[in-house]
Amino acid sequence: MSQFQDDNQADPAQFDTPWASDSFETPAATATRVRPSIRPETDDDEGLLKPWNVILLDDDHHTYEYVMKMVMSLFGVDITRAFTIAKTVDTDGRAICLTTHKELAELKVDQIHGFGPDPLMSESAGSMSAVLEPAICGDDDETKGPNNKP
Repeated sequence: MSQFQDDNQADPAQFDTPWASDSFETPAATATRVRPSIRPETDDDEGLLKPWNVILLDDDHHTYEYVMKMVMSLFGVDITRAFTIAKTVDTDGRAICLTTHKELAELKVDQIHGFGPDPLMSESAGSMSAVLEPAICGDDDETKGPNNKP
């Protein structure tokens, strides 16, 4: 069945619009709906969006092999990048493993702390230490992912 009458004119009664009838009265008032924010913005939101460095700290109770296995497992880096991180931790006492948003950075620190002792060293009693630091513009790894690629 066609929505048009025989004379090809639209039948206004078929449409649910204000102009479907012969009277064109305007509504008494119009309202604007404002959707509330899902959650209020806080000062802490800025801290979550800023980049954070996951810093691995050196100790004398973990081997290069352990460090390399850990960073390859937790950060998905290749063996060359894993060796670079292990060497940097050993020579500089610390190394940036990843620069990312705060929530993921906190997760990675927790994963480092939970990785366990080095089975190759009997004096290794636990996991390595890691900390979070706000990334400073100009850090070497600030815009790079775990494989040290932009």
